Amino acid sequence: MNYLGPPDARDSRDPSPGGGETTPLLSESFTAQTVTALRHLLTARVAAAGLTGDVAEDLVLAVHELVTNAVLHGGGRGRLDLFRRADLLVCEVTDHGHEHGGDLPVNLPATNTPGGRGLWLAHHLTGALTLTRRPDGLTATVTASLRDEPSGSPEATDRPPHP
Repeated sequence: MNYLGPPDARDSRDPSPGGGETTPLLSESFTAQTVTALRHLLTARVAAAGLTGDVAEDLVLAVHELVTNAVLHGGGRGRLDLFRRADLLVCEVTDHGHEHGGDLPVNLPATNTPGGRGLWLAHHLTGALTLTRRPDGLTATVTASLRDEPSGSPEATDRPPHP
């Protein structure tokens, strides 16, 4: 799985063969003071796009982790872009920090280590996390399918219920 794209990686909103057109659903700048309001707005836009249930909750939680990481480690501010491409919701969280020296942590840290689980959570909640380093920061991209899962699929039967 590719977690980190090259600095000049193509913007995921660019149409690619078979990718189809994109429909913007949300584009908001954020700071620490606006994280909660942004999460509520994202929840509403995800629902309006037709994503519901556990998949919607997982996407919103994953994006919330990415937004929090941007605030804490990426310069204190960032931008969230949510758009639809065919049957996918794509969410990009972009920051402008330069604290990303070295490798980015994508593995679960030891249980006695405080913090460090945001990228791991985002990846495991969505199954699709791409990190693209840019000269002025980092873009984290997650996706969720808008297609209904068949009732007998592992995704529909093996997931623990949300509390």
